[in-house]
Amino acid sequence: MANWPAIGSIILPNVGGWVNGLYFAGQIRSEEGKSWYDNLKKAPWNPPKWVFGPAWTVLYSSMGYASYLVWEECGGFTESSVLPLTLYGSQLALNWSWTPIFFGMKDYKLAFIEIIVLGVAATATTISFVHYNKTAAALMLPYLGWLTYASSLSYYIWKNNPKSEPRVTEIKDEKTQ
Repeated sequence: MANWPAIGSIILPNVGGWVNGLYFAGQIRSEEGKSWYDNLKKAPWNPPKWVFGPAWTVLYSSMGYASYLVWEECGGFTESSVLPLTLYGSQLALNWSWTPIFFGMKDYKLAFIEIIVLGVAATATTISFVHYNKTAAALMLPYLGWLTYASSLSYYIWKNNPKSEPRVTEIKDEKTQ
């Protein structure tokens, strides 16, 4: 018999990642085959683009299953599960928010600040999980490691790719000429 709560908890975090990925993938491609993202100055330790999809699938699945373990340990949505699952939901929302900030707004500074806040929220989630299920907390550790790595990538891009400001051109009044 299928454990639907466990399956749902694994699928849910991935859905946000897939939606972001599908939506923004079309916005970063150009007709020439290169995108604005390809033209960014990236850290020497930046992985190839194909790594991100599989890495995030594993990380989302792992953190989703961790949330299920806490949910199960607490007997579902109970008074004892409010804090850890609220922290989990908050950090997940922050996680999903980074992509529109970086790829949609192209605001590299805000994206870096956001990923730092996300890291703090994910750490708080992990600490809260350890009180209910040590395996759940352990499942969050690769995610915390990846967030640290991703934060370094985000910082590098912010510092090495100044956001271009719109050019201001002088407007001449034809009546005064």
